[in-house]
Amino acid sequence: MSDETLGPADEELVRVASLQRERAYAPYSRYKVGAAIRTKRNKIHSGANVENASYGLTMCAERSAVFGAVGAGDRELEAIAVVVAGDEPPSPCGACRQVLYEHGPAMRVILATTGGRRRVTTLRELLPDAFGPARLGAGS
Repeated sequence: MSDETLGPADEELVRVASLQRERAYAPYSRYKVGAAIRTKRNKIHSGANVENASYGLTMCAERSAVFGAVGAGDRELEAIAVVVAGDEPPSPCGACRQVLYEHGPAMRVILATTGGRRRVTTLRELLPDAFGPARLGAGS
């Protein structure tokens, strides 16, 4: 991972993710997360975490954004920005990393705080030796 100055397209992802963070429903953890995904068709889809009293039913912002993109017909993901408040940039959970890998194994990952910290990495760095469709004989 590296701290990095972002270009305009990545800053736009961070801006959209920040807006989505404000829409998060996090009454239990109070940890609001926003995510924005850019597809290879240059479309942006976003999501926020949505908690539930039955904790296992909680949905992370990253997966919310992926499911929105796929539902809109965008299955090739290029980059994601994930934004939280606080001092340290977030890190996607294992379930989110796996779901992201399905549609963008080489995607750029921008981890950011509302205070301006940025960390840039790739999904391959976050999920080495990943399991994907090719291992099932279903990948192209």
